[in-house]
Order: sequence, then structure tokens, then C-alpha cells
Amino acid sequence: MKKLFFLLFTMSLIVPSVQAQNEGDASLLKAVEKLRLALLDADPQTLDNIASEKLNYWHSSGVHQDKATFIKALVSGESDFVTLDFTELTTTVSGDVGVVHHILSGKTNDGGKPGFVKIGVTLIFQKEGNEWKLLARQAFKLPA
Repeated sequence: MKKLFFLLFTMSLIVPSVQAQNEGDASLLKAVEKLRLALLDADPQTLDNIASEKLNYWHSSGVHQDKATFIKALVSGESDFVTLDFTELTTTVSGDVGVVHHILSGKTNDGGKPGFVKIGVTLIFQKEGNEWKLLARQAFKLPA
């Protein structure tokens, strides 16, 4: 009987934790989709809302942007996504931090010059209140 009680007690602790993890992953994936759409639309309000004030945004070329330069580049058309797909997404949530890995591919029109991009990306989100905010992004070139 003690073993059964211990097993039930242990399960009662584990199940809510797994459920919270799944809910955290689901809300994080919603934030990733919100970011993807904001990158496509170059919507300054949505970009401002999803980006942390402390944003560190690194491109695969090594270029670094803070929040203001990240938003300005998209809104001005310096960086312009015509199509944008995030594939092979994986997420990890630990407390108020969410890490997302994915492959970014899409057609671009940066500064009026058509192109295509396919890179790996790591996104780090942090919860601020009830919202996930993009804290850091690191893009990297994929092996040929």
C-alpha cells in the first residue's frame, strides 16, 4: 500500500510538470510563428512587441543588430523576406527561457536585390509577464 501511495504521489508531481512543459512549448511555438509573420510583413508594431529591449540579433554573416537596427532594417526593406519558412523546429523550455532551433529558408529582396537564403537559426526567448520576447538570435551557415 505504501508503494502504491508513493507511486501515485510521484505521478501527481510529474504529470503537471509535463503538462506545463507542453503548454510552454505550445505558447513558444505561437511566438515563433508570430515572429515569422512579422518578419514577412515587416510590421514595425509586431516586431517591436515581440523583440526584447535587450535583443541581440546575429546574422550568419556575422552582422549584429540591436532591437532598433533589427526593426529598421526590415521596415526600410534593407532586409526583405518575400517568402519565409521555418522547418525542423525543436523547442526546449526551462522556466522562463525558451530555446528554438530551426532551418530558415526563403526568397529575399534585400535592398531590391532578389535572392534566396537557407540557414540554421537558434532563437532564445524569455518570458516577460505572459509574453515570450525574442532575447537573442544566432544564425549560422549550413554545411554544403
